[in-house]
Amino acid sequence: MPQIGIYEKALPKEISWEERLRLTKKMGFDFIEMSIDETDERLARLDMSQDEIKKIRTCCQAEGVRINSICLSGHRRFPFGSNNLEKRKQAEIILNKAIELAHQLGITIIQIAGYDVYYEEKSMLSRERFIDGLIKGVKKASEYGIILSIEIMDDPFMNSIQKFLEIKKQIPSPFLQVYPDLGNLSAWSENNPSQEIELGIDAITSIHLKDTLPVTKTSEGQFRDVPFGEGCVDFEGTLRTLYRLGYDGTFLIEMWSEKAEDFELEIKKAKDYLIPKLRKVGYHV
Repeated sequence: MPQIGIYEKALPKEISWEERLRLTKKMGFDFIEMSIDETDERLARLDMSQDEIKKIRTCCQAEGVRINSICLSGHRRFPFGSNNLEKRKQAEIILNKAIELAHQLGITIIQIAGYDVYYEEKSMLSRERFIDGLIKGVKKASEYGIILSIEIMDDPFMNSIQKFLEIKKQIPSPFLQVYPDLGNLSAWSENNPSQEIELGIDAITSIHLKDTLPVTKTSEGQFRDVPFGEGCVDFEGTLRTLYRLGYDGTFLIEMWSEKAEDFELEIKKAKDYLIPKLRKVGYHV
């Protein structure tokens, strides 16, 4: 039976971890995904004190809710593929610290953003540098038994599971896997989402659930804040594919309602849309 989680950025930003975990349980979720994005505030989490870490672990135990994964998007700002040597060094430091933090918090999955570079021009060299950085990161993660799971992105560099599998061939490690986002998979017209899932099912650690608007010749698409049911994702079709293939891993509802006037209502709408679809295809949630 799969478990359902919520992204940290769906909840109010200025609350403690104790409050965040309590809300997660109150709203009926099994787990939460922590965000370490490119802001100084969230990158600072990589330097949490032992007392802070112990407090979070104690709160998880008390509430019966775990932090299942870390969404490590700080590499947008400090990418492995950068032309800037200092940024590449920082990318390695960020990943090493995230691995150590995950280990101390009892987290086994770190979601890696599938960007070679984000704010710079892409090249064959940026791809090579990304792979070099990932090789080092996977080696470090394997020492702690932690999986680096690359998210399928809103970016051409890693917008399909096929592209992940090309990287996986270069790094054939059980500690490198894939974290598909059904919204991102569906937004790119060249993808057949169900076929993509079929190709990568053996490597999938988790699934992001969100809706998107498609990339077209006249539109860059929209990859966040699209109300469920108003985008291009065929949830019933893709969920049915996952169920047929025996996927029983976690599902993470990805939302950015942390500044919404009524975040609980927004989350309830999402659950009311998604849970019946999961049940319809056969999942007991």
